[in-house]
Amino acid sequence: MTDQPTSAPEGIDHAVLAELTRLRESIDNIDAAVVHMLAERFKATQQVGRLKAEHRLPPADPERERRQIARLRELAVSANLDPVFAEKFLNFIIAEVIRHHEAIAGDSGRAEA
Repeated sequence: MTDQPTSAPEGIDHAVLAELTRLRESIDNIDAAVVHMLAERFKATQQVGRLKAEHRLPPADPERERRQIARLRELAVSANLDPVFAEKFLNFIIAEVIRHHEAIAGDSGRAEA
């Protein structure tokens, strides 16, 4: 949600305030897109988790994770984004995906009992 004051604070040019508002609206749109993209990603990883559980595959795949981190670091460099930040972000997502996969595997095991 963009914080748009109804009047410019004293001493701030209206043109500066308009530009600030424009930039913040852009950021808000990007944030919304990121949330929607993450939701789509997690829908796909939930399907992967169910498939892994069904075929008794381990929740984590360290080799795949290594390749994805390397790939994302390269993408980050080409996009002028800090690759260390990109790796931290992907590691956070991977940890959450593994947690979901473990939960799905646990639910699958209980269903078979």
